[in-house]
Amino acid sequence: MWWRLARSQWNLQKGEGNRKALRKLVARGRVPGFLAYDRGNPVGWCAIEPRENYPVLERSRSLARIDDRPTWSVTCLFVARTYRRKGVSTALLKAAVRHARRHGARLVEGYPTESRDGRFPDAFAFTGTVPAFTAAGFKEVARRSPTRPIMRNRYFSGAR
Repeated sequence: MWWRLARSQWNLQKGEGNRKALRKLVARGRVPGFLAYDRGNPVGWCAIEPRENYPVLERSRSLARIDDRPTWSVTCLFVARTYRRKGVSTALLKAAVRHARRHGARLVEGYPTESRDGRFPDAFAFTGTVPAFTAAGFKEVARRSPTRPIMRNRYFSGAR
């Protein structure tokens, strides 16, 4: 819900309130993302929808639109600690691209975190990491912040 709500609203309903709001989206038939499972246990999450469904992203200076092309955005990736560095993020990103394509998307973007020394606290990697996006076929197309590139899936953007 971080990208969907004004910061004051997100803080007001932090925790359970935001979980309820996400459940309401799903109950209305929206597919806000994907879960990865291992033997019936959830181990990962990837949020993806059309960019216009994320008003906070639309207001971001560092992640401002590159052009006026309709875009789907990957805004959140989470993988349980014991499943990290095993390809779960890449698998989720590939599934997200397939889902977007099935729903008419021509362009998928992501906004992963990249640190200068390759390390950062897990809490700062909630938008994914550059290596996972690269492995899933994304390519950096813009960077307005030292730690936050804008990456596009190369199969949609025309870049190879």
